[in-house]
Amino acid sequence: MNQNDKVKYWLTIAEQDWIVVNHLFGEGDYTYALFFGHLSLEKIMKAIYVYKQNDTPPFSHNLVYLAEKCNLEVHVDMLELLEEISDYNLEARYPDEKLSFFKKCTIEFTENKLKQIDEVRKWLFQHLQL
Repeated sequence: MNQNDKVKYWLTIAEQDWIVVNHLFGEGDYTYALFFGHLSLEKIMKAIYVYKQNDTPPFSHNLVYLAEKCNLEVHVDMLELLEEISDYNLEARYPDEKLSFFKKCTIEFTENKLKQIDEVRKWLFQHLQL
């Protein structure tokens, strides 16, 4: 695969994950909707990395780390949001014994966080000139 094909690959699976986000939210599976929201952002960042570096993206789920590797200029508020969204990867997969993340993920909380994730998605797409 050439560089363009690799970028398209990452963007295609990021879009598939975003479709899953909306399906899971519609079914009331809020924790995994946020989990897949994280995955969608991760894959867009990996597309940006390939686009900018023409290299294999880092094997990481940490969005702050990926943003740094992509040389994205990220303001403090965005960094905090990326850290929070990165936590969804672990909190959904490895809940604590009190299931606090599951309890926190009400429809209102999740809808708000998915709007924030969608804003990050739009911001990330601005870094690709396709």
